[in-house]
Amino acid sequence: MITVYHLSESRSERIIWLLEELATPYELTEFKRLPNMEAPPEYRAMHPMGTSPMIGDNGEVLIESGAIVEHILERYGEGRLEPAAGSPQRTLYLQWLHFSEGMAMSGLMNEALLLMCGVDREKSNVLDSLRRRNDRMMAYIDTELGRRRYFAGEVFTAADIMMTFIFPVYARFLQRPLAPYPNSSRYMRDIEGRPAYQRAMARANPGGAHW
Repeated sequence: MITVYHLSESRSERIIWLLEELATPYELTEFKRLPNMEAPPEYRAMHPMGTSPMIGDNGEVLIESGAIVEHILERYGEGRLEPAAGSPQRTLYLQWLHFSEGMAMSGLMNEALLLMCGVDREKSNVLDSLRRRNDRMMAYIDTELGRRRYFAGEVFTAADIMMTFIFPVYARFLQRPLAPYPNSSRYMRDIEGRPAYQRAMARANPGGAHW
């Protein structure tokens, strides 16, 4: 059975959500962040990187969101939540599956970290550039979601599990509303209505903010 080593307020919410969508049994071992938002020592002792998400499966410890999603789908998915190889939706699925961490989260978190450090946007060309990049990215995403219901087409896939969490990061950490992006707002309402999403959030972070 998979064990999700769940660090509070982290990307491991994605993995819990994936397992709920698949109705795959799992164990949840929870760890609370320290006041400085770092992972506690007992969590960091489990893997040299000490990052989240992290799972245990068949005696192995695995990190990195995209790798964990692909591992779970390969071992437990039975063809669910991903388009078949060679299908028209497969290319879009692969792009968005990796876009979240490869393109989106890096820019969003870089801007967020500079803001947390008190960098003055009016005096920082780097921060201003990041803001324009992130807003341009959100506009691109919103346009794409205007063309289809989900990221890879009309059917929900694991690419949505990877991509959904950029929206709360944009709104929560960068303090910018989703209202200018109507397709993204519609998309998030659809996602929040999914029973598996609701179960996952209730387990992962009851009453808290979600990534």
